[in-house]
Amino acid sequence: MAAVHGVPAEVLYAVSLTETVMAPSAIAGVMKKRDADFRLPSVARPWPWTINVAGKGYRYASRLEAWQALQVFLTRYPARRIDVGIAQVNLGWNGHRFSSTWAAFDPYISLNTAATILSECRRRHPVSWLQAAGCYHHPAGGAPAVRYTAVVRQHIERLHRDAVKTAEQHDGLTAMHPRYIWTEPRE
Repeated sequence: MAAVHGVPAEVLYAVSLTETVMAPSAIAGVMKKRDADFRLPSVARPWPWTINVAGKGYRYASRLEAWQALQVFLTRYPARRIDVGIAQVNLGWNGHRFSSTWAAFDPYISLNTAATILSECRRRHPVSWLQAAGCYHHPAGGAPAVRYTAVVRQHIERLHRDAVKTAEQHDGLTAMHPRYIWTEPRE
């Protein structure tokens, strides 16, 4: 999805984390009284059933619950005050990019839309993907974009640290079990 638009995957993921991150304990709270087979993630992750209305975030246990809540919010607030989905796409500015409000809660469609917006922002701010992320949040720039960029940067740095840890653990595994050898894929 990110690659189709030329967006680095870690940038799209970091934007999603910045917009809708939930810790496992918070996910457990939202999912209480839900499917007993639901397995909690071991790390914080973006939450797709999120709505932000006039600066206040709401989390739901399912796509249907989020969509139903959105229908009520749309009767009370202008669309420009409402962000939806895993990447918190603003309905007033970018709602036309979705075929319906239901589609806005599809994580793949939402991420594809976010990648499109990030790509457009990168064309406006070709210096760095961090500047593009700031534009994603606040196209006019200024302090809100700078603050947002700092949070995205922290998420990207954490992702890189975690990737190094995973690689080191993998190296330890291959040293102990030499049959696990990385083979470079061919086109």
